[in-house]
Amino acid sequence: MNGYETLIATLALTMGSSWASGINLYAALFILGLGGATGNITLPNELAMLENPFVIGSAAVMYLIQFFADKIPGVDSAWDAMHTFVRIPAGAMLAAGAVGDVSPALEIAAGILGGGVAATSHATKTGTRLMINTSPEPVSNWTASISEDLMVIGGLWTALHHSILFIVLFLIFIGLSIWLLPKLWKLIKGLLMKMARFLKMTSSQPSASEGSRREEK
Repeated sequence: MNGYETLIATLALTMGSSWASGINLYAALFILGLGGATGNITLPNELAMLENPFVIGSAAVMYLIQFFADKIPGVDSAWDAMHTFVRIPAGAMLAAGAVGDVSPALEIAAGILGGGVAATSHATKTGTRLMINTSPEPVSNWTASISEDLMVIGGLWTALHHSILFIVLFLIFIGLSIWLLPKLWKLIKGLLMKMARFLKMTSSQPSASEGSRREEK
């Protein structure tokens, strides 16, 4: 590949890996790792650790857990809320690694952009699921979950084999997310407030030793 093609391919892998991590991190790690290990994908040296069998196996196990959790109304939103602290940093690290052997400044810039992309795709998924959960039937959850899995697989395949097409589709996704997120913010804000109240309630509960000391007094 010439310099232009290499730049486009690197940009597609950088944005694709961070975008996919915001939707289904474990599927993204499994696909990249397995593809690299089998020689179907050429990963940068900075992402070579994804080809380790332990990493691939761990990603596969976590993906199976998410596969079932993601299809239960309510459980899927709780899972998404917990993974706010996992998907976004992982997206930043994948993006920083995907740019390859560059200067530290470019790695930091790629990490910042990757974190922002992962946050956008994660927030869009979380908000959409909260909206779907207003419906009592589970079929819409199953449909959304399977669609997300297929979107991640198809998106990464497109990023690796048709870089320009992926970048175009990626820009369309970002545009739709910018339009959709303000409409979903009320639902996302409600979920964040519930999570904050739960964490506050958990931290404010006295421990067993504290309770026994109070009883002695």
